[in-house]
Amino acid sequence: MIVDQKSAEVALNGVYYRFAEGGDDRGTPSTQWGYSQEIVPAYLSGYITRTSGGNLDENASVQATDGSVEGIWSYCYTLINAANGVISQMEPLPTSMFEGERKAEIIAEAKIMRAYGHYHLLRYFTQFYDTKSEYGALLRDEFVTTTNIAQSRDNVENTYKLILEDLEEGIKNAPLENKNIYSNRWIAKALKARVLILRGNTEDYEEVITLTSDIIENGPYELEEHVRDIFQTKGLTSKEVMLGIQPLPNQVTRYDTYIYNNSAQYKATPMFKNLLKDDPREEWMLGLLSPKDTIYAITKYVGEKIEECYAIRLTEMYLLKAEATVRAGKDLGDAKEPLKTVMGHAGITDFTKIDAITDRDELLYEIYKETVKNLMFEDGIEWSMLLRFPMEVILKVKPAIREKNYIILPIPAAEFEKNPTIGDQNPGYSKI
Repeated sequence: MIVDQKSAEVALNGVYYRFAEGGDDRGTPSTQWGYSQEIVPAYLSGYITRTSGGNLDENASVQATDGSVEGIWSYCYTLINAANGVISQMEPLPTSMFEGERKAEIIAEAKIMRAYGHYHLLRYFTQFYDTKSEYGALLRDEFVTTTNIAQSRDNVENTYKLILEDLEEGIKNAPLENKNIYSNRWIAKALKARVLILRGNTEDYEEVITLTSDIIENGPYELEEHVRDIFQTKGLTSKEVMLGIQPLPNQVTRYDTYIYNNSAQYKATPMFKNLLKDDPREEWMLGLLSPKDTIYAITKYVGEKIEECYAIRLTEMYLLKAEATVRAGKDLGDAKEPLKTVMGHAGITDFTKIDAITDRDELLYEIYKETVKNLMFEDGIEWSMLLRFPMEVILKVKPAIREKNYIILPIPAAEFEKNPTIGDQNPGYSKI
């Protein structure tokens, strides 16, 4: 129960705990963000696979009963419900109970987290590419009780509408600055840029350019001189990290997700190895765990800060600005500048190829490749950008997707059992 500012702060902290997917793993305190937010989207994109094989190798074979599908779905609604609990209890309380503007700030932070949860549902489980589609998200804007658990999914237009309304409140009322494991106005702007570029109207691209330029030029963030330092030595102390996740004491869950008992849980596919060939990042993002090993493990996080996670980095804002500039039909030179900036911080020194590009589609694909190399295993950013291409490009990257139905996931079978009023399954999938 929220009865004063102190209890409100505790409840809000619980929302961030859900955001980090805090819990217990084999008796060890852990934030279990790594699998659903890092591994699954990289898997869906075709850049990694389980060393023992797995069901996400063929996107068209994913079923409603798959644990990875249920994991993402449950994560989103657990976060959303926690945020709704704070919002519903905060709104009736008098402002005088709180210091300064703290009541409005707490509600705004909770709404940013609710928007984050609905955004992930939008990109994984809805026909996000068609605002006229009826296959939108099951929207939850009230705390779940036995009286309202039965609810039907909404359409795509209303899904965008609720997310953007929540983010507008975040931009208006969230703290201007905050510790980088909590949200603020800049985070709301960054998430809005993600949502708008996914929707992809002409005016959306213009606003993405405005939002990202504002963050780059006026926000309290700076690109790390060497991007490797973020993951292996600096972690959340880096000024480039806009929103991260602080590990619980003594946890090992994220390390074990990538490397368990000195064995690779996941290995790079030939496509990922080829993408990194002759790139400075190859030597630290991939590695053989022993001289006799033939499996290239994911070593991006091996170092002092392996348990720290990153939801939003400033680099993404540069790349979103570059992409939106191309898609808005603007001068390609204006798109190349932010692209080359982040490439330079990754150790690239020769931009001859980028400078020579005159074709928009070719430059978009180069931005995509840099997005994969720079932001892989962070917050599914590589998967989201892939889905913004036409199907012929998507299938060039991962033919196993097969057709457009399979760029989104099925609603979990368990949801149809608990909430039979939800409506239809996504096209191409069975309810069971």
